[in-house]
Amino acid sequence: MAEEAVRLLVHFGRRYAAAVRLATLVPICVIALTRASPEHATATGYVVAAAAAWTCGYAWWLRVGRGNLPVALDVVVLLGLFASVFLTGAVEDRNTGWLRLLVMFAGVTCQWHTPPPVGGAAALVAGGGAVAILVAAGAVEEDGTVITGTAWAIPAAALSRAAWVLVKRAAERADRMAAEAVRARGESLVAAAARAEERELANALHDTAATTLLMVGIGQVRSDADWLAPQARRDLDWLRSSDGRRAPPYADLVGLLRADFEVTHLTVEFDAPERLRLPFDVARAIADAAREALTNVRRHAGTTQVTVLLRGDAKALRLDIADRGRGFAPADVPATRRGIRESVRGRMSRIGGTATITSAAGEGTLVRLEWHE
Repeated sequence: MAEEAVRLLVHFGRRYAAAVRLATLVPICVIALTRASPEHATATGYVVAAAAAWTCGYAWWLRVGRGNLPVALDVVVLLGLFASVFLTGAVEDRNTGWLRLLVMFAGVTCQWHTPPPVGGAAALVAGGGAVAILVAAGAVEEDGTVITGTAWAIPAAALSRAAWVLVKRAAERADRMAAEAVRARGESLVAAAARAEERELANALHDTAATTLLMVGIGQVRSDADWLAPQARRDLDWLRSSDGRRAPPYADLVGLLRADFEVTHLTVEFDAPERLRLPFDVARAIADAAREALTNVRRHAGTTQVTVLLRGDAKALRLDIADRGRGFAPADVPATRRGIRESVRGRMSRIGGTATITSAAGEGTLVRLEWHE
């Protein structure tokens, strides 16, 4: 998915900001209450309760809400809490540290879930406003380090934003790499599909028209044979239908095999179940591989007698095609010959099956096609 890493990072930033605000709330409140003088304890307690309630509500918004308006409200509330120094004697009690921590963590965590202008403005207003309040409350005369410590909320927020920008850039790079990988994978799949279609079309051409024309060309079949013209028409019809046809989900393997037997011009002894329903791609690949095996019998075996035995079910099956012709040495078949390599073994391999060819000179040939889910 596009920009998935950035989306997840932004989601994480909001949740983590909420977690940090809540995790630091308890120690901050404890500091406020333990450092308050007895005469200011009650007023400080009210302010601490207000800070706790607001922090919990803001953390809830970070997890479920959207928009930037609560960020502005957070700054206003924090400055209001800071202004409590005029009522609680925090400057006299040197008890402003907990308020500085509230502002510090607010400015730092704000950078993880806001755009840079919003986060920057929030940190500047909150930090600068807190400094102004302390100056107005006379903190400069008490201890100059109080002002300095409060002002550090602004550079701390800037450092937090810089770190967040680096992390976000890494997420953006990850998204770009993921998008490029998806694009490359898509191109690879398209190219593979095109190659597969070209391969199947080449196999169909090899198994039909090319074989018929070759048999006529080398004199295996007379050019005036009565079955040649119908066979050529069937070859052309098959090539047309194999180009972009919409296949049904299932097919009867037995029916496909019987249809091919009718045009092989061989005497086929067929032993099989009445029907065997398979996914269309599987049934068609097995039938096409069997048809090529029968074509090879007709062209090379020197016999017209073939035995075909089909056993199995929709989970696993075995198809044996046997003849008692002249046989051959499978190891001697050149690698450039695509009949066995692509039309038989290749087809079975692409559906997760196997093709085993057993033959020897003078002993006939057995082609065994096996498939299972």
